[in-house]
Amino acid sequence: MDLAARCRNVEVILCDVDGVLTDGRLLFDNQGVETKAFHVRDGMGAQLWRRAGRRIAWITQRSSQIVRMRATELGVDLLRQGVHDKFSASLEVLAELGYAPGQAAYLGDDLPDLPILREVVLGAAVADAAEEVRAAAHYVTRAPGGGGALRELVELILKSGGEWDSVISAYQGGWIPTGER
Repeated sequence: MDLAARCRNVEVILCDVDGVLTDGRLLFDNQGVETKAFHVRDGMGAQLWRRAGRRIAWITQRSSQIVRMRATELGVDLLRQGVHDKFSASLEVLAELGYAPGQAAYLGDDLPDLPILREVVLGAAVADAAEEVRAAAHYVTRAPGGGGALRELVELILKSGGEWDSVISAYQGGWIPTGER
């Protein structure tokens, strides 16, 4: 199956957080509070994906309040933190949302992502993913983790299905929907 056909089957995106939505660095202040930097274009990508009527879930090994806050802010459908078996958790998330692996894309960066990346219709890796992950992916983004890779994947899928122009039409006339600045 070619890349465009894979993209046309995608109804839900599952993605890792650290190393995908962030650059993978773990930052702690003097009080031990973890902070993360998220790229604003990934946030817009998630909102455009939801505007297209699609679902998104984040699955991550670490747990943090900042990830929970960002997921809530963007309307992420499901968030699973503290996950050690991403394959099983991803299949559970898909079942809970009512999708099969043949309707899902997965965006990852490291070895724990490999089993589910190989199971879904569109396995994607960020540009700076582990070599094994890039080799197994159907698509490797130009953007690195934390650098807009989710937005790039959303654009790829929506453009492959001919939906991009209608999804961004609100921005063409200067009107910005509430909450998407």
